[in-house]
Amino acid sequence: MNNPTNQNFPYVPQSPLVRLGRSFIATLKAAPQKAASRATGVFHSAAAKVRGFFKSFADGDAATKASYLIMGLGHLRRGQIARGVIYLLLQVLFILYMVTFGGRFLGMFFENFFTGGNVGRVETHISGEWDPELGEYVKIAGDNSFHIVLYGILTVFVVLFFVLTYLRSVRESYALEQAAIIGRRPDGIRKDIALLSDSKFHVTLLSLPMVGLFFFTIIPLATMILIAFTSYDANHEVPEHLFQWVGFQNFGDMLSGGSSLGATFRRVLIWTLTWAFFSTFTNYFIGMLLALLINKKGIRLKKLYRTLFVATIAVPQFVSLLILSKMLDTGGGTLGSGGGIITQLIENVFGYHLQFGLDILTTRICIILVNLWIGVPYSMLLCSGILMNIPEDLYESARIDRTGPVRRFLKITLPYMLFVTGPYLITQFIGNLNNFNVIFLLSGGGPGDLSLYTNGAKGTDLLITWLYKLSLGADRNYKLASVIGILVFLISAILSLVVYNRSSAVKGEEHFQ
Repeated sequence: MNNPTNQNFPYVPQSPLVRLGRSFIATLKAAPQKAASRATGVFHSAAAKVRGFFKSFADGDAATKASYLIMGLGHLRRGQIARGVIYLLLQVLFILYMVTFGGRFLGMFFENFFTGGNVGRVETHISGEWDPELGEYVKIAGDNSFHIVLYGILTVFVVLFFVLTYLRSVRESYALEQAAIIGRRPDGIRKDIALLSDSKFHVTLLSLPMVGLFFFTIIPLATMILIAFTSYDANHEVPEHLFQWVGFQNFGDMLSGGSSLGATFRRVLIWTLTWAFFSTFTNYFIGMLLALLINKKGIRLKKLYRTLFVATIAVPQFVSLLILSKMLDTGGGTLGSGGGIITQLIENVFGYHLQFGLDILTTRICIILVNLWIGVPYSMLLCSGILMNIPEDLYESARIDRTGPVRRFLKITLPYMLFVTGPYLITQFIGNLNNFNVIFLLSGGGPGDLSLYTNGAKGTDLLITWLYKLSLGADRNYKLASVIGILVFLISAILSLVVYNRSSAVKGEEHFQ
């Protein structure tokens, strides 16, 4: 078939991989324009709010202008006592926090940022006060690098929250003034409580979870990201060596082509992507094949087969992995080299020596095969439920047209399965990128590879297990671990967004209505 637009060149259909690559490139090209458009919108919105802020001060009365200095005065003046007291209390608490705790860490945080580091007390020193109980002078410990980063970023968020609350109080004070001019009474505390228990009940329910999300997710993530731009490691855990801001130096070391660290990162990244690909799609397609076989008409004892596969799910994953690691042990496990029964049978019949934990390629293959035992039952159950919902009319029409079973699978079953399970596949792929349990419990990341960077990485380590070893190893190289965490997030986010937008779950939705 020729290209309809040019008869001189043959038409070559594009493979899905080529289309995905072109879509990814197009997304990257469009990203700067979208970012610029959003930045422009944010700038105009911020400019409008700044103009409104100064206009309120210029046009407001004495109570409104006083609320610019003391939060809540405008509310107290016009009868909103509860809100006024809350705003005033928040301002007092913020001042106390900054004076007694936050201001010191915020100052060291930014001073370290602009000067390059080593700001604060770097040594333990004696205060000059005698402690009669200890019989010695009181010692004051130096500053901790991690505390400077953690409490510094916490204080940054506290300041941002206070600024937003301050701007809200000013806007409300001016709005109360305008309402008083037209004779409208302000809402009291009872009206606020009624709104929080009715139309704004979602705010009441989500307030506590949002506080937990802030302290246990946002703050740790922000701290981890910032550590990637510092020199923080085991040497900087003691006050004698405070951290320094190094910019993108850690990223340059990790991504550089000539260094041993860069070579290790590339090898670990390639194995991580390879592992995620095979562990995802082998489980998926073998599980689909089992579901097709079990659901095939004429197959007896279907419930028994499903029960047997579900039984493997009932066993905790870490138990299965630890048992299999012992069975594959090179010191004489059932499947391992050194006298195992099955190993001797394989050696006698095929002449192959199973070297789990000694040979990198063999260990990687064994890990992928063991993962089938863990992941296939989940895929089989998922596919079984979807197969029962495929309209039988489609298969009847295909049989009338004398379509073979392979073509029916490719034209009916597989497209329908991919449409329904597309988001599931993306989730599984990203989950396997960060599949810590299988690698760590089965092989511990081994065997060792002398060509890899000496700081923890071994032959079967994924990025996530390498990150773990960097964080808790002897060197405790937190800065490189944070870099790996950021890179893993970027890889996961880009793959998820691009693949999902190109999947049939988004593109082909109208065909399955």
